[in-house]
Amino acid sequence: MDIKHPSTTKEHFKIADDGIDPDLVPYKVLYTGAKMPGIGLGTFGSDRYSGEDIAAAVKEAISLGYRHIDCASVYGNEHLIGRSLREVLESGLVKREELFITSKLWNDMHGDGDVLISCARSLKDLKLEYLDLYLVHWPFPNYHAPGVGADSRDPHAKPYIHENYMKVWRQMERLVDAGLVRHIGTSNMTIPKLELLLRDARIKPAVNQMELHPHFQQPELFQYCLEHDIVPVGYCPVGSPKRPDRDRTPEDTSDTEDPVIIRIAERIGVHPAVVCIKWAVQRGQIPIPFSTTRSHLLSNLACTVTQPLTEEEMHGIEKIDRNCRLIKGHVFLWEGAKDWTALWDVNGVIEGKGVVTG
Repeated sequence: MDIKHPSTTKEHFKIADDGIDPDLVPYKVLYTGAKMPGIGLGTFGSDRYSGEDIAAAVKEAISLGYRHIDCASVYGNEHLIGRSLREVLESGLVKREELFITSKLWNDMHGDGDVLISCARSLKDLKLEYLDLYLVHWPFPNYHAPGVGADSRDPHAKPYIHENYMKVWRQMERLVDAGLVRHIGTSNMTIPKLELLLRDARIKPAVNQMELHPHFQQPELFQYCLEHDIVPVGYCPVGSPKRPDRDRTPEDTSDTEDPVIIRIAERIGVHPAVVCIKWAVQRGQIPIPFSTTRSHLLSNLACTVTQPLTEEEMHGIEKIDRNCRLIKGHVFLWEGAKDWTALWDVNGVIEGKGVVTG
């Protein structure tokens, strides 16, 4: 393993002596030709970590060799992460073009003119002149405040309405035209919704961010993205053991307790979570694990540059898919929706009223 040991003249930010050379980390090529690092740091603290802790983790992660940071306005910590990014960039040890920074449009900013306002706020908070990637966080404007329980509902919630989504997407496209963002993408989408978007978009999504882990592999959506030059980015890559209570149900399973995962972890001498991340990178998706612990940050990154899992092990993990969605989205349901499955078009049809398909 090639370890980077550059000298530093700054006290506040230093490149770690035991870090990983970013040039060795796998990457995906977006349809524009741009390179996106093959692993990122998630910054959603699951309502359990302070913004200060997460901002410190961002600086630590970049010191260790991470170059991809996944942010969102709704996480409520971009202004703190921005301080870390400024310190990193002012050190002169990492250049802006070496970083890949993502942010996301929250559901309460889907109105006319809102997208520019939200993007500008994220840019100001993150202390950046442009974003490498800007995502529509959810495909409907249904809102919930941070920290709510699973029973919370937005009284104004609506099902997916394609005409309304395209109004949001047109605003996203204008951000690219203005040079404020380099790429735009989707999150929490389904095949039926993506089909409509690809039909009508002037600038197509470069990325679809989706829940992906060994117990929830989404093979159809995953393959659809690959076939349409959309890079799949996977959140909850280790099964999100510290996800908010509102996203927990009795039928949930644990990836890191699966015997197949444990057996592989024992063979290569790592934590089971590391196996989940190795599998993700090797499969062809970009995982964005969250951690504030230095040892975990390092092991998550280091596993991307070590010997890959065997073909037999990859096949074994493929067999343990349990179709276990952890982030079900209860809080986004509209009046009259049967249950959380209405959000995900499980029968291949967009549920709800007002879907414009022609």
